[in-house]
Amino acid sequence: MNNNIDHVLITEEEIAAKVKEIAEQINKDYAGKEIICVCILKGAVIFFGNLVKNLNMPLSFDFMVVSSYESGTVSSGQLKIKKDLEQDISGKHVLIIEDILDTGNTLKKLKEELTLRNPASIKLCSLLDKPSRRTADIECDYTGFEIPDEFVVGYGLDFDEKYRHLPYIGVLKPECYTNN
Repeated sequence: MNNNIDHVLITEEEIAAKVKEIAEQINKDYAGKEIICVCILKGAVIFFGNLVKNLNMPLSFDFMVVSSYESGTVSSGQLKIKKDLEQDISGKHVLIIEDILDTGNTLKKLKEELTLRNPASIKLCSLLDKPSRRTADIECDYTGFEIPDEFVVGYGLDFDEKYRHLPYIGVLKPECYTNN
């Protein structure tokens, strides 16, 4: 275990089982339909890759980089699209795949923005849900794990671009991200 990880919150095995479970539900819900899977970079990339491998319908990939934060922790309240979709989503079924639903502000604004592009449907999928931090009125259609309000890294989630490669979700030791 990495020395900066306080403890493992969700194991690699638990994640793998949950990814397959989510994929099974998506397969049922989208049976006979074609979808566009939108990965929210960078955090969702590992979850996205493992999830789409288990989907059994015609699909295409697209990627976005979005933020509502001016600095690391303060939301500007405005959606900033740093990398937009390359595909036209009008009339298409869209599945947005995210790493974590926290306050919900960015994902809510993103869904509102993409709705203006007239998709047939938009559903949200997130590996992690931290409802204790929610300030926006939004929920995911597909959620992996509900987690407590702890600073988590691994499986795509980072702190200062580190720890994304960890195969599990771990709680980062506070001394790693606080100024003492």
